Amino acid sequence: MRFISWNVNGLRACVTKGFLDYFQKADADFFCLQETKLQEGQIDLELPGYTQYWNYAQKKGYSGTAVFAKKEPLSVAYGVGIEELDTEGRLITLEYPDFYLVTCYTPNAQQGLARIDHRLKWDKAFREYLISLDQKKPVIACGDLNVAHQEIDLKNPSSNRGNAGFSDEERESFSALLDAGFTDSFRYLNPNATGIYSWWSYRFNARKNNAGWRIDYFLVSNRIAEKILATPIHSQVLGSDHCPVELDME
Repeated sequence: MRFISWNVNGLRACVTKGFLDYFQKADADFFCLQETKLQEGQIDLELPGYTQYWNYAQKKGYSGTAVFAKKEPLSVAYGVGIEELDTEGRLITLEYPDFYLVTCYTPNAQQGLARIDHRLKWDKAFREYLISLDQKKPVIACGDLNVAHQEIDLKNPSSNRGNAGFSDEERESFSALLDAGFTDSFRYLNPNATGIYSWWSYRFNARKNNAGWRIDYFLVSNRIAEKILATPIHSQVLGSDHCPVELDME
């Protein structure tokens, strides 16, 4: 099974930059999007062979997630089930006979950690939600989780220490998620790999200089980690400030 996750930073813009060409070439069983930045009726994607699931933010032009799946799920759920956290379209869950697929767009803590309290509240709810799913069947969770976990997950750790996405609080929160029974699939296969990132600022020629961050993930329940086959990060694919990340499973 091939899973793709991509923060498209505005799907309508990404479509004008080659999204559909990449989508067709990828031929994924499941294609998950974050930061779609649109409302119902604002785009009409023809994706033969796929069923589309969308979660829109109440605020226009903001956040939002989607999943395009070749196989219809047993059930679909939107959000983490907490009203104050579920207004921004950040989570979709598809249930299948043998696993849950979850796509997530984690809130950014913002400059000066202005939104860190909301971010940590989300992290706790997300962690508890995944634990509850994992008690029923294995979980595959993906998305822009807005945190570089280790120093090797970003180009300039020392100058970014304490910034949004690399604060001690966010990194510790991510550690707690892994400790709750989940595996970072990329690090499972590439424990010491450096210089491999999934997001680059639009400023300072960051992408050209590969001054990036790895903040897009596939996490899997520990008990299915041995089924991970490959975890390519497609840094050559343009169209967003993020690139697609992939998980291939037995």
